[in-house]
Amino acid sequence: MANSASGIAVSDECKLKFMELKAKRNYRYIVFKIDGQQVVVEKVGEQGETHEDFANSLPSNECRYAVFDYDFTTDENVQKSKIFFVAWSPETARVRSKMLYASSKDRFRREFDGVQVELQATDPSEMSLDTFVGRAR
Repeated sequence: MANSASGIAVSDECKLKFMELKAKRNYRYIVFKIDGQQVVVEKVGEQGETHEDFANSLPSNECRYAVFDYDFTTDENVQKSKIFFVAWSPETARVRSKMLYASSKDRFRREFDGVQVELQATDPSEMSLDTFVGRAR
């Protein structure tokens, strides 16, 4: 189903991989990109990968969407997990690309029931581990 504003469709693989991350916890993260007229899976991070691996998987000069399964321990020593949706739009990306990703974001984000935190990042510091820790609590 295409977004009427941007004409971008979401591939079934995107939805399937997200469901596997959410329900089966098969992956640590998934990176998505707009390819032609649809959003597709670009990369999946295995469960053992880290936040640093995730941050390094995002290109420095191109926009992407991503979801990250963040595990943490609360102050009460309880293991928890939160799924983050990240809209990555670096300053150095082309203006046309930034506009396309921005206009398609809400429609794409709605496909993922179960995301608990949403981040918009234009610079690596905006999605540092400290940012995840702060937003998870």
